[in-house]
Amino acid sequence: MISLKRLFCLIPIAALSACIGTDYEPMQFTSDGSDIVARGAIDAGTLDRFLDITERHPNAKTLVLEMVEGSVDDEANLIFSREVRKRGFTTVVPSQGLIASGGTDLFLAGVTRQIAPGACVGVHSWGGDVEGRDVPRSDPVHQEYLSYYDVMGTPRAFYWFTLDAAGADEMHWMSAAEVARFGMTTAPTTGLASAAVCDAR
Repeated sequence: MISLKRLFCLIPIAALSACIGTDYEPMQFTSDGSDIVARGAIDAGTLDRFLDITERHPNAKTLVLEMVEGSVDDEANLIFSREVRKRGFTTVVPSQGLIASGGTDLFLAGVTRQIAPGACVGVHSWGGDVEGRDVPRSDPVHQEYLSYYDVMGTPRAFYWFTLDAAGADEMHWMSAAEVARFGMTTAPTTGLASAAVCDAR
């Protein structure tokens, strides 16, 4: 089960904070030669580990996000995600997979993007001294993520949706209709897991 202490916040770059605490599991990668499977939280060492496995498996062009609940370093997440896009990867969330917060942002880096039936896709507001949804939309603090979504071809409306969908200590589990609304995938998505299932995963 995902406890509130482990919910990963979307933190503005100017106010990075380790929302997941100190007991997180750093993202690790495995590969069968065709796919690269990712599990764990994105941190400052993620990009180096990713570059290492891509060097060992140069033909792997699909990044399977098996269980990626977020990041402890949002700046590192954006840099890593841009590298995923630069290398032309497909991103996939498998049927028993889960992405949330910064993990959802990483998913958007795929040139092609697939979410299997039964998967979990979570979003919420970033937090800290103030929550993102309480910061005026004209504030420059939002620009880092808006620029990222621009590069990924994701509508800016998705960013504002994430801020309003749930507070920083909560999680909104998206429906297939919401995924379609924001064009998050390049293939149709059906039958995402319920909130109860995702909370327990």
